[in-house]
Order: sequence, then C-alpha cells, then structure tokens
Amino acid sequence: MNYDALALVYDEFTLNAEYEKRAEYFTEILAQNGIKSGVLLDLACGTGTLSFLLEKSGFDVIGADISEEMLSVAAAKKARFGSNVLFINQDMRAVELYSKLSACICSLDSINHLESIEDVKKAFGSLSDFTEKNGIFIFDVNTEYKHTHILADNCFVYENDDCFLSWQNELCADNSVEIYLDLFIEENGLYRRESECFKEYLYSETELKDALGETGFEVLDIYDDLSFEQPTDTSQRKVYVCRKVN
Repeated sequence: MNYDALALVYDEFTLNAEYEKRAEYFTEILAQNGIKSGVLLDLACGTGTLSFLLEKSGFDVIGADISEEMLSVAAAKKARFGSNVLFINQDMRAVELYSKLSACICSLDSINHLESIEDVKKAFGSLSDFTEKNGIFIFDVNTEYKHTHILADNCFVYENDDCFLSWQNELCADNSVEIYLDLFIEENGLYRRESECFKEYLYSETELKDALGETGFEVLDIYDDLSFEQPTDTSQRKVYVCRKVN
C-alpha cells in the first residue's frame, strides 16, 4: 500500500499520530539500550515527520518508503527545514543501505501492511543484514482488539477547508481489515476525487517472535503503545523492542 493518492494531504489527516511524543518515546527506549547516536533507519517513513524529529535527537537518519509520492513531500519538507535526512525509495522487504545501522524504527502499524508472514520475515531479514550486532529494532503492530473493535466494519470521516476523506473498513474472516479511502480535494471551486484501497493484516505475537528469531533478533520487551506498561486485552498497538544478536 503506497498511500499515493493521500500523499499531498497525509500530514493534515495524521495530526493525531503524536509524532513529537512518539519520537521522545522511541529515543528514550534507545537510550535505555545504550544507543544515543549513530545511523538510524526510519522504515516506512511516509512524509518524514518522524524522521526529522529523530534527526533532532542526534541521529543520522535514513528514511525509506515505497511511495515516491510520499517521499516527494518529504523531500520538499527537507529543503524547507535544512535537514540532512537521506530519503530513499525502497520496499521494506528488500532494504539496501550504504552502512550498518545502530537502530531502526518502523512505526504506525506499517508492518501490518505486509501481506503475509513470509513478507514479514523478508522485511526482518533484509533489515537484519544491515543492523549492527546489538543494534536495536523497534516496531509496532495493530492488535486483534483494534482490528475487531476499532477498525472493524466502521466508517470514519475527516474533513478540513480543502479536503474531505471517507474511510470505510471491512473486517475479513481472518481478522484482517480491508480499507477503502475516498479523498475529495478542492481545486478552483471543484472537487477532484482520489481513491485508494488496501488491507491491514493481523500477525500474532508468536508469529512475530518466530520471524524475529529466524532473522537474528531477540525480543527484549513488548509494550503498550507510547508506554512502558505491558499490553492489555484492549491495547490497540503493541510496541516490540528487539536486539540484533547474530
């Protein structure tokens, strides 16, 4: 899923992502594991909002995303900010980097967009090849509760002065969620319609731990989103903190 149709308005409709709080949270986890600088990969970076914040925390940041449109927006922001973040157009299942990583962060349920556990293993394995021993990998995933109770078969509507977004979900038998987006963008008094359809897949803790173990990572902790508490039955995201061991 590329979010191509949404790239130009993505930032406006993700203000609730709490990027600053998320950046502080991730850098605290990294510091707790002895990492306060070095090369950091923001995997599935989108328009780069988190990438820029992580750069301010002292990391040499690479932002990778499969969507050229998202990266185009990120590049424009980079020029405005005078940033040194390196943005690259890459599939997370086939990462190719110029150097080893001290850390990688993959946030906002990007892993759930991968279509199979085999794709997840490819992503983890590709990342493992470029991560230093004892490097830290942090990612989050949607929970079954979020898929079945929050996303489910619900419809959400977002709007501002220039855009209108309709978000319709369909819960599938395997608890994956089919998502249909219709975006209406105002241009000279008329509205242009853009549509996008994608799916978020559900992966169990056992599946993810096995995939991590097979690709050279060990799980250090699993937290509820933006906290250091254990996930509950009503957690919407789980945050995995992993270390490269071989």
